[in-house]
Amino acid sequence: MTTQSIAPAAPRRAMWPLYAAGFTTAFGAHGIAANLGGFSEDAVTSLLVLGGLLALYDGAEVLLKPVFGSLADRIGGKPVLLGGLIAFAGASALYAIADSPGWLWAARLGQGAAASAFSPSASAMVARLNPAAKRGRAFGSYGFYKSIGYTLGPLLGGLLVWAGGLRLLFTVMALCAAAVALWAALAVPAVPPLPRKRQTIADLGRRLADRSFLAPTAALAAATAALSVGVGFLPVSGAAAGLGTVATGAAVSVLAATAAVVQPKAGHALDAGRLTTRTGLLSGLLITATGLTAAMLPGLAGVLLAAALIGTGTGLITPLGFAALAASTPEERMGQTMGSAELGRELGDAGGPLLVAGVATVSTLTTGYAALALLLAVGPLLALALRPRTARGEVGAQTVDGMAGGVGSEAADRAIGSPPV
Repeated sequence: MTTQSIAPAAPRRAMWPLYAAGFTTAFGAHGIAANLGGFSEDAVTSLLVLGGLLALYDGAEVLLKPVFGSLADRIGGKPVLLGGLIAFAGASALYAIADSPGWLWAARLGQGAAASAFSPSASAMVARLNPAAKRGRAFGSYGFYKSIGYTLGPLLGGLLVWAGGLRLLFTVMALCAAAVALWAALAVPAVPPLPRKRQTIADLGRRLADRSFLAPTAALAAATAALSVGVGFLPVSGAAAGLGTVATGAAVSVLAATAAVVQPKAGHALDAGRLTTRTGLLSGLLITATGLTAAMLPGLAGVLLAAALIGTGTGLITPLGFAALAASTPEERMGQTMGSAELGRELGDAGGPLLVAGVATVSTLTTGYAALALLLAVGPLLALALRPRTARGEVGAQTVDGMAGGVGSEAADRAIGSPPV
């Protein structure tokens, strides 16, 4: 039985490098991915090669995030965070210096592996450095800066590629990661690993199969799926309605900006007791599903309404989902949980567009939106709606459903303070 940390929140100056790490991983993922097939001399011209480079980065994240999350629990989050940032800088510099197609593959694989290290480590340290009553706001701020990275990545990356090609973009990414690593080394306090009971594969399976992990992770995966679909397919819907690139680009910007603005507000409301995890996740899923339904409407109104609603729903889900995971996780297993949850998000990131594209291939794009909306409204909602019994002493009382009083209350802290080992 492990109690949650009751230490005071870390100074804000210690959190900024972690937020910068979140920005870096988002900027690195979207800034480079959106411009690999650009118009510079060193851009990728083959669709097959482009698809391979995109899959290489995402594949490394899917395989390695749980591994590096567990490593952070074993040796401490800060060494893994710094190692990942330094490796990201090195991988980016590799292509900037070598400037050959073969090294581009190596650089992209290295970036994906490095992001797999510092991304879950950063989120685990956000949890470890803040008490339960302040984690909503902390994860809201972390999500805000990641959303800024996702939003600005394609734009800033495009400007850099236009000015100096892919080599300039990789050079800037190397400098950004190196600067954040130095900043984190100086400002982020060490978070030593905690003593851990021996864990078998069966123990890990039981913990990851528990509702307290599955419900928030399913919600996070659903939110990421909807976000990817919105970014990828709303421009297609806009173009089919006769809208220009400016209008469709504005719609995607509305989605990203709305998600960025909502996240810190949702986290603050959770900490203040004005919003519960259960209510927030359910509301976020419903709003996101409604946004996908709105995407079926023709014209600019449907695209903008869909973007605003999807952004609002995913902005609600993201900080609340991570706060719920942190609240129900033993402190000594925080990295493992965050890495596994990030894996769920990666699967949603890939699965959402595949589902919509597959349905659209045999039917229409509006039917694809409807399929994902139905999945969001039925599957995760059922998982969250089936509340466990709350008999005295029963482990189910500490699940996401049991946070009816808000994480900030003493009763809720007691309820989530004894997660299963």
